[in-house]
Amino acid sequence: MNKAIKDKVVVVTGANRGIGAAIVATFLDQGASKIYLAVRDVNSTKELESKFGDRVVTIEADVSNTKSIQALAAKTTDANIVINNAGVGDPQTTIGDTVEEDFKFQLEVNASGLLRVANAFAKTLEKNKGALVQLNSIASMKNFSHLSTYSASKAASYNLTQGLRSELGPKGVTVISVHPGPVATEMGKNAGFEDGASTNTIAEAIAVGLEKGEFHVFPDEMAKQVGAAYEGFSENVVLADFSE
Repeated sequence: MNKAIKDKVVVVTGANRGIGAAIVATFLDQGASKIYLAVRDVNSTKELESKFGDRVVTIEADVSNTKSIQALAAKTTDANIVINNAGVGDPQTTIGDTVEEDFKFQLEVNASGLLRVANAFAKTLEKNKGALVQLNSIASMKNFSHLSTYSASKAASYNLTQGLRSELGPKGVTVISVHPGPVATEMGKNAGFEDGASTNTIAEAIAVGLEKGEFHVFPDEMAKQVGAAYEGFSENVVLADFSE
């Protein structure tokens, strides 16, 4: 059993499929007592409810809606771990007729969504000395031209995750930034990646990251290559205390 997960109550946004569903299965296997499935469509979690019974509870929630996320937080004040997995990632180049509209949409979900979740759950996580896990991407560190607006939105969410670490860390909250490479999900296929890492690989790496208390988690082989190249900058800039 994972000591960071055993007997913990977990909230997972976008829990109905892909990485979210893999996180649910992995965390229950590693001892989580209950997982709230935060999804836009409450009918999309029937398979998970059938498989895991009363260990999961479905709650309607939309990370693009502040009141929805505030209502989610009000219903889950027993949460120890909040995993913000929900996001969007449609292909969009930097040059295009719809690029501004697309960028606003992806920022609204991927970056502002994190702000909504973090602000709604801050008091609960401080009280419970919990953890906030944000699903970012290696695209937050390098712009992929056919995913330009997605990359930029994830760069914003990664930067905000750093801010959350600085603000919530001293209050006893563990903040983790997860940076997968291409993943074998519908989003990954739509982005043109056919041989992505398994969702289980991502979920298991998050569990390990929680146990170790690491800020950066690079789950799959491509991500590990990026992480190795990024290590020096991470240690000397991102994780450095510039107030000294």
